[in-house]
Order: sequence, then C-alpha cells, then structure tokens
Amino acid sequence: MKGRYKFLLLALLIAVASCSFTSKVDGDGDKDKLLVRLITYLLDQGHYAPQDINDDFSARVYEDYINQLDPFKRYFYESDIKEFETYKNQIDDQLKAYDLSFFDLTHQRLIQRISESQEVYSKILDKPFDYSKEEEFNSDYEALDYVKNKRELKERWRKQLKFSTIANYDEALETNRLLAEDDETVELKSEKEVEAEARETTKKSLEELFTYIQERDREDWFGVYINAIVREFDPHTFYFTPEDKDRFDVDMSGKFEGIGARLQRKLDVISISELISGGPAWRQNELEAGDQILKVRQEDEEKAVNIVGMRIEDAVKYIKGPKGTSVILTVKKVDGTVRDITIERDEVVLEETYAKSSTVIKDGKKYGIINLPSFYDNFDRNNRISSAIDVKKEIERLKKDGIEGIVLDLRDNRGGSLGAVVDMAGLFIEEGPIVQVKSTTEDKRVLSDTDKSIVWDGPLVIMVNELSASASEILAAAMQDYKRAVVIGSEQTFGKGTVQNVVDLNRMVRNNSNGDLGAIKFTTDKYYRVNGGSTQLKGVKSDIIVPDRYKYIGIGERTQDNPLSWDRIDAADYKLWDNYYDYDAAIEKSKQRIANNEQLRLIDENARWINEIRDNETFSLNYEQYKQRLELNEEQAKRFEKISDYKTNLSFSSLPYELKLIEKDSILKEKRKRWHESLSKDVYVEEALNVLNDLKLSYAIKNNVAQMKN
Repeated sequence: MKGRYKFLLLALLIAVASCSFTSKVDGDGDKDKLLVRLITYLLDQGHYAPQDINDDFSARVYEDYINQLDPFKRYFYESDIKEFETYKNQIDDQLKAYDLSFFDLTHQRLIQRISESQEVYSKILDKPFDYSKEEEFNSDYEALDYVKNKRELKERWRKQLKFSTIANYDEALETNRLLAEDDETVELKSEKEVEAEARETTKKSLEELFTYIQERDREDWFGVYINAIVREFDPHTFYFTPEDKDRFDVDMSGKFEGIGARLQRKLDVISISELISGGPAWRQNELEAGDQILKVRQEDEEKAVNIVGMRIEDAVKYIKGPKGTSVILTVKKVDGTVRDITIERDEVVLEETYAKSSTVIKDGKKYGIINLPSFYDNFDRNNRISSAIDVKKEIERLKKDGIEGIVLDLRDNRGGSLGAVVDMAGLFIEEGPIVQVKSTTEDKRVLSDTDKSIVWDGPLVIMVNELSASASEILAAAMQDYKRAVVIGSEQTFGKGTVQNVVDLNRMVRNNSNGDLGAIKFTTDKYYRVNGGSTQLKGVKSDIIVPDRYKYIGIGERTQDNPLSWDRIDAADYKLWDNYYDYDAAIEKSKQRIANNEQLRLIDENARWINEIRDNETFSLNYEQYKQRLELNEEQAKRFEKISDYKTNLSFSSLPYELKLIEKDSILKEKRKRWHESLSKDVYVEEALNVLNDLKLSYAIKNNVAQMKN
C-alpha cells in the first residue's frame, strides 16, 4: 500500500511537471535555470515540510552557501562579503525569477580568489617557519572575521600553513630518528633539512588540492549552490549532479570497488561512520568508526591529498579506486593518535548486510544473538530477499538449537525497508500496529502486523547505539511500547524519523536538450511510534543506558543542520504484551551492574577525554610546546589501552547449518571467527546477556507464583 501510494504521488508530480516544463524549455537552453525551476517545483509540491521561500530562507541559504565556498575564510575579503551581502535577502526573489546573478557573482569571484591564493601560499612556503616563536593557531574558523586586505590574508594563510606543516615536521623528525636507530647507514637529518622537507610535503598537498579544484567545472559549483538551497528543507534532502547520480546508482546496485567504508562529515572533518562487513577495510581491521581521515595518498604517488574541508563526494573520488590498487589513509584515530593505514581496494559486496546469528553459552545456559546490519528487502516475488524472512529463519534455527533467550543487535543499523520492519516486529507479537506514517497529503496511516502467529515468545533484548537509525528505531520503539523487549544501549538512537524518495529529474522534462539534469532526493514522510511520539530527533531512549565512546562526541539527527522537528500524534490502538517477565526488576539490576562495572567506567572516562581533545581548538605553533602536548596526549591515552584487552567468559558458536558451510568456505570461516572474537570482548553484549538471564529468572519466579495461586 505504502509503496503504491508513493509511486502514484511521484508519478503525478512527474506527469504534471513534464507537461509544465515542455514548452517552457524549448529554446531556453539554460540548464541551470531549468534545474532551479524543476527543483523548487518538486520541493514545493512534494516535500513533507515545504518551506516559505522568503527573506529568512534567503538569509539561511546565503550563510550556508558562503560557508561552503570558503570554510577556512582564506579566500574572500571583507569587501567581497559586503558585496555578496546585498543579495542576502534577495536569493528567494532570484529563485522565483530563475535569476542566477548571485551564483554567477560568487562563482566568478571564488575562482578569482582561488587563483590569487596560489601565489600567496607558494611564497609563504618558500620561506622557513620559525618553530621557536611563541604563537598560537585557533581552528575555530566560524569565529574568524574575513580579512580586510592582502596583508591580513597572507597572515591567515601563514598561520594555517604553519599549523599544517608542524605536523609534517614532527612526523619527519620521528621517521628519520627511527630509521637511524634501525639502520646505521641512515644519517640523522638536520632540523633545517627536516623543516624544508615538511614545507615541501605541505606544498605538494596544496598543489594537488588546487589542481583538483581547478578541474571542477561550473556544474560542480552549481551543485554546491543548489544543495545550499535544498538543505534548508532538511538534512536528508539532496541534489545529485549527474556524476553524483551515477555514483549513487552504483552504490544502490549493491556492488562497488573501494575500501568498504561509509563516511560522514561534521564541520570540516571527514570521519568513518561504518565499515562494511567483509570489505577491504573490515578485513584489514585497522580502521574503526569514528576515525578521522586527514589525507589520502595513492600507492603510485609520493604526495598525499589533504581532504580536511573537502566535500565527502569529492573525498570519495580519492579513496575509491579499481580493485587491486592500494590507498594510504592518514587518519586520526578515535584515541587521538595519528597514523598511516594502507588498504588494498577490492570489490565490496553489500550482501554482508544480511542477518547472521550465533549461539552463546553464559553460566551454563544457551542464548542466541542475531546481528542485523540493515533492514533489506528486494521486493522480488520470484527471488525474495528480505531481512524479516532471514531473521525468522535464524530464530527458528536458534530455537532448534535450544536457546533460552535472544539478543537482537541493531547497533550501527541505519535502517532500510519499512515493510521489513513491520514483518519483523510480527515475529515477536501476536498482532497489532507497528508504526504510524504521516505523508505529504495524508494525516496518518497505521501499518500493522496482521499475522497472529509468533515465532519467538521468549525473553528478548534489543541492542542499539547512536548510529541505529530509521527502521531500527521503529522496531526498537514498537517492542519498547508493547513491553515486549528491553532496549539497551546509548542514551538515545540516531533520531531519523523521516523517509526520502529519489526522483530522476530527466523524467520531468520532455524533449530535453539540456543534457543530464541529475536527480533529487527529498523527504516525503514522517514516522511515529504506536504510542504517538515521533522518532524524529529524540530517537528511542534506551531502557538501560550503557556508556560508550561516542557519548560526548555528538552523533545523530539533532547534530545536523535544519532537522525536522519532533512532534506527537494520537496513539494507535494497541495492547501491552501479556507475559511473566519482570522488566522493571531486570532494568534495575542492570543499572546496578553498570554502575559497578570497571570496564564501562573506563570507557566513559575515555569518551570524556576524547571529547575534551576534540573540543580543544587552540594549538601552539611553538614546536616544543606542540610536542609536549602530543606526548601528554599519548601518555594519557595509555591508561585506556586496557579497554581493548577486555575479555568475557562467553563462548560463541555458529549454528549447525553454518558449520557445514564453513567447512567449504574459508572466507566465511574467517568472518565468523572474527565476529565471535569481537563478541567475546564486547562488554555490551555481556550485559545484554545478563539482562536476558534476569528476564528468564523473573519469568520462572512469576510463573511459579502464578501456578501456586492456581
């Protein structure tokens, strides 16, 4: 029903648009103006929360766009900004008139200033830096004023370049020292030689960056402008240039060649948000979620490209590459250390997002754990691949193996098919509503499980974290509202309570002679729990909160720009799960254990420390002070090393059917071995199993009391 409704809505929009834009396009030939007309029409007619295109909207677009063009404030002068500001409240009027004057002005000026800055940075890097001088660099670019003249511009570039180079200087000194210690034939270089080498490294990185910038054409820059506009609707509305759309199509096909990592950007930093199980980065086992990528170097090149401040789409071009080639990433690890990691690219198959399960022995009792990285469904009647079907199979296999409780691991699960969520929730309850949906033209629809059969009626614990989003939040919320499961994990989940659709803009224009127009993804629906509350922004609050490394960093919908608001609608008609489990007692026991768990206290302390380091925006450009701070950070990091040494007494095993497959598949064997080893060191899984055990005990006690009363 939902899929059919969306298809009809989008089909109607496209049909109307194709009629509206046919005659007007003839003879126009202006692709950019056509894009503005198409996109503003679609968002006005189809977005869940269409915006008033007014002066306030114009001002917000202006700020976002200028920040995108010059995030480090090292290109534009104060005079440029004053000239641009005359358009600050006119962008709305220009959009309605398909006027591109503001874009044309900023684009031309940016290209001019970038060209001028090349001479500036070259002259600065031709001279040695004085690392004995007492001065500081502040990385809070938002607090900076724009420069008034060329002298101030040079000084800004000098400090930024010195800050970039001091890291290269320290790395070169350390590398040379280690080489000399290991090999008597290697001579220690003078500080003067190392300093020159460090400046040359910085210069090569900038040359590579500027070469890339110069290769960007008008279409690329116009995409930046369009996205500054559409992002004011919400953070998940996005315009794909033709090149971006091709890349999106490849990703959606389920296969691509690269390192197998998903990225996210916050401010000017690009970091790892997820490793794709079975991919090159996962197999190599050195990258982890939260690591920041600073530079990228190809195996056949000497110089690395600094990607700090780059768009994710642009950074991906350097990181991805043909199978069999290698890429060297300079990363700042979650613990604050900086290192180079070499990864050989390979074909990444997204099949590794499929459900998998394992049995685990705890205190003589056997439980099951099911890992679900995404809610997938290919909707193919002849060859159906669905997460709900797969989880059902895993539950039945676990039951056959005699398990007494199930942990469903939804950590890092970004969501997926809504239909799969509804079907999966039905595996644990008899029947009833699972989620409520509001669309652009309807008040609400209630999606329900109508199958009265239950696949698992035993104790259930659901694990989540800050990266559990969308469909994951729907399932966790439904099970929480029904009192069917205990949710354990981060303080709250991601908070994405919206759904998007992608429209190919080429379908909206007949007789198009303007070339490929790309596509737009925009928000059309909003989800609500059966209790009436939205999962938007607030996500799902865990019944049991467990400290983790990402607690203080700030992840989730609430940290993004322009998220849709949280709200509430009427609750659906549903009944609480009728059982003998004492959820309140199990939750209280868990809280007491967590408060006394040394490993979790150390993890929380580590999270606070990491956040303190990341929040520090002032850095000394005096090498001795810079080095002292590095050494202090490294010394402080040592006290957290034992976090990775943690080991439980849990024993994990593959199910019989999988053991037969492992005998013939060495890659699968290694994957499961790695997974089981990770689980055996996972304090969160250990506590989830403790909760299962408490639920099992409470059931036995309450059931015995009920029988005695009867």
